Amino acid sequence: MTAFSAYIGPSMRPKPQTFDKKKIVAENRRARFDYAIETTYEAGIALTGTEVKSLRFGEGSIAESYAEVRGEEVWLVNSNVPEFSHGNRFNHEAKRPRKLLLHEREINKLHGAVAREGMTLVPLMIYFNSRGRAKVELALAKGKKAHDKRDSIKERDWKREQGRILRDRG
Repeated sequence: MTAFSAYIGPSMRPKPQTFDKKKIVAENRRARFDYAIETTYEAGIALTGTEVKSLRFGEGSIAESYAEVRGEEVWLVNSNVPEFSHGNRFNHEAKRPRKLLLHEREINKLHGAVAREGMTLVPLMIYFNSRGRAKVELALAKGKKAHDKRDSIKERDWKREQGRILRDRG
């Protein structure tokens, strides 16, 4: 093994499988039921000062939001970050589209999957990471059909029943 092969530079460093979430602000619980999730991405959000303050107070909703690729940019559409109470004239618009910050190769992958394979970009949660930056966990997902949803309900009920049986016998 040469000295060069032992070096792992910043571009070769492997990404962690799970993102370092410190404080979850908004979560889209319905998304995991409505969509079959293929892969997840961590994206930064371009926010104004009052939006950040509003999110730090735990306000915000992404229940009915989605992401879309426009040109070479990804936008978070229909997310609700309410106006900051002390924002006066510098306050933001609550439901404006917000730009998501991703690498160019990730954007190209997302664009290809959405265009060719009929996938959807669904935000799963907004959180602040350990460095205090607001991030969005974005999922590349495919919509579930009604019978798939019934199967997941059946599976969830069976897991719950298994837990009861083991607890009673144990």
